[in-house]
Amino acid sequence: MTEEAKVKLHWLNGSRAQSTLFLLEQLEIPYELEIHHRLKTMLAPPELRKIHPLGKSPVVTVTTPNAAGEEPIVLAETAFITQYLCDHFPKGPELVPPRWKEGRENRVGGETEEWMRYQYLLYYIEGSFMFTVVLHFILTALKGPSVPFLIRPLTTVIANQIIAMTVFPNMKRHFGMLEQFLETPPGDGAYLCGRTLTGADIMLSYPLIAGRDGAFDGIGKWEKGSFAATYPKLHAYTGRLAEEPGWKRSVEKIREIEGDFGILPTPGKTESRI
Repeated sequence: MTEEAKVKLHWLNGSRAQSTLFLLEQLEIPYELEIHHRLKTMLAPPELRKIHPLGKSPVVTVTTPNAAGEEPIVLAETAFITQYLCDHFPKGPELVPPRWKEGRENRVGGETEEWMRYQYLLYYIEGSFMFTVVLHFILTALKGPSVPFLIRPLTTVIANQIIAMTVFPNMKRHFGMLEQFLETPPGDGAYLCGRTLTGADIMLSYPLIAGRDGAFDGIGKWEKGSFAATYPKLHAYTGRLAEEPGWKRSVEKIREIEGDFGILPTPGKTESRI
């Protein structure tokens, strides 16, 4: 029985594990949290490699009641985690649009627009979008205190040039496409796939809210710069995600454990704890 399965999220500060925590709250799945903190290098601690070879977060383990003596199921990659939990837990179907148009079941082209958007977004967020976001984070680190002071002016110039030539133009394309999605949602809905919150919206929550709160330094803090004027629907959508009850509960959960909640990646305490 899925309600008896033991779910554990390995959460890392300043990571998309916060989106997975949002998902767990939205699905109302009982779960356990194991907290990990970034090292001074901003990398994840080595303890995570004991759970999954890549040593990244989010990672979810699931232990089922009839699996005595078996290793827990290990779920990695945000899209796979999202699909698996939505497939196996009772409230999961609420976060997945209906697949088939009436009378066109199991036919090529019989899928609903909502479902086609949802499937595309799962791959897009994990691939094209997050590649650009992570590239920006890496380049921004070349301007930070982790770089020796004497060479930091040089690395800053190089990072700014690469951001200007690659990251900024690509982020504009991403923002423009997401703005277009929100201008033409099925059923005139408020979400990317239509009228209801989906797993894809939840996957986007962390990077969008982090960007709004300053993660895309140089592109501008969205609510204070030109982002709200240039991409008004995406700006408003990001604000709605931050007001979702599941997101709020996920933030409060971390505040209860950590005493504070910082959305941006920062080095922290090195110990891991439950």
